[in-house]
Amino acid sequence: MEKGAGAEVEEPSLESVIAQLDALLDQARDPAESRPLLDRLASRLKALTQPDEERALGPAPAAAPVLDDEPFDAARELLGSDYYLRRWGQTAIRDRSEEVDDFGLDPEYARRWQPVWDLLYDRWWRVEVEGIENVPTTGRVALVANHSGAIPLDGIMLATALRKEHPGARPLRWLAEDFIFHFPFAGAYLNRLGAVRACQENAERLLRKDACLALFPEGVKGIAKPFRERYQLQRFGRGGHIKLAIRTGTPIIPVTIVGAEETWPMLFQSGRLSKMLGLPFVPITPTFPLLGPLGLAGLPARWKIVFGEPIAMDAYRPEQSEDIVLVNRLNEKLRETIQGTLDRLLRARQSVFKG
Repeated sequence: MEKGAGAEVEEPSLESVIAQLDALLDQARDPAESRPLLDRLASRLKALTQPDEERALGPAPAAAPVLDDEPFDAARELLGSDYYLRRWGQTAIRDRSEEVDDFGLDPEYARRWQPVWDLLYDRWWRVEVEGIENVPTTGRVALVANHSGAIPLDGIMLATALRKEHPGARPLRWLAEDFIFHFPFAGAYLNRLGAVRACQENAERLLRKDACLALFPEGVKGIAKPFRERYQLQRFGRGGHIKLAIRTGTPIIPVTIVGAEETWPMLFQSGRLSKMLGLPFVPITPTFPLLGPLGLAGLPARWKIVFGEPIAMDAYRPEQSEDIVLVNRLNEKLRETIQGTLDRLLRARQSVFKG
């Protein structure tokens, strides 16, 4: 509470802002009702995220009015504004340690989260691993995996598998979809855990440092597909991962993940939320967003991760990364390998929850 002019002024709370956002969703069909609420939400959110030193200088200048007549566009502007991301970005890194690498990994922060991932890995999803000895202990390597589950925690589970099961407890970095880094909170926190924004430059820099790197060539298409299309691999893009491997002489290990599709079966997508947040899709699953953060754990489906035989790329010259015929042939062969392993695992599986 702040005091001024003999009266107490109640500071906005995060809970009140969230409550108003929920009310905005309910009222969004009526612009006449939602517009005043949006304006109040914007001012309260700015007050909530204003640093203490700025508060001491007095009230901030009045914000420019929202000119767009569409409440969805206005809400997206608020949630995606540079001001909002900058203020919450400062909050996200407030307890960041000094030991942070060039790509944003915070080892101390990652260690604090390990008990949570271990619990999910060992007790909730009871992950079974096969062929992890195919991952070399040293040297650059690219793990190319199917992207499954409406909430993509497969990168974190791959990292947990290597940390717990690999003879050398090899650290893993993984490329995350670009849209995640436009979403408040998610990008900053995943970055601290080891995720790296997906682009050729970041991937090549990591491999030149002899990293173990996970790539998901299906991208958003892999996690946004409906449940009826589960374990049906989507197109592997234009083979950027193959070009990268040829250019850097990096061996590829095909990785197959079963279980994540049933952990977060997507019932439908919320077009209203995705439009408001400016995201490609917002999944609605049996547990998320109904159960809030706990819903991220999903259902207790049993996972299996299979690391295939390495595919050597050092026999190719770097300039052959521009050979479209070669890249497409290798890309399709890799996709067929992972799809074949998926089909084999699904045929052998007796139960989604027992394995």
